[in-house]
Amino acid sequence: MIILRPSEIYISTANVDMRKSIDGLASVVQQQFRLDPVSDAMFVFHNRHCDKIKILYWDKEGFCLLYKRMERGKFQFPQQLKSDTYSVSEDELYWLLHGLHIEEIKHYESLKPSFECSVFSQTPTGKMTEIVDNISMPNAP
Repeated sequence: MIILRPSEIYISTANVDMRKSIDGLASVVQQQFRLDPVSDAMFVFHNRHCDKIKILYWDKEGFCLLYKRMERGKFQFPQQLKSDTYSVSEDELYWLLHGLHIEEIKHYESLKPSFECSVFSQTPTGKMTEIVDNISMPNAP
């Protein structure tokens, strides 16, 4: 099975009964979120203790349901959100699935240093010239 890249990733801000399966979660998406469950979006749900996650998405042929349980610790969902759903990026979902605080990803991005690199090249006449280039650190959550 290949997981397609979603157009949007929504996380639920409310606790969801983890006994719900595909049909139950799809009805939550339709009725509470007012979104289309057969869109190319991904929907992330969590339980009351934030140690279990279910991800529902439509892969053009049917629904897929992913389940992850933290053995130690909890998933760090954003706090004090006012809507039923919250849209996140792929990087933020990656952080969330690994137990990291997704609110801190923007702080992390601002901390990534930019390095100035000097490269010297030699002309055909033997003269050395310096080429300065700014290099940013690659994205690594």
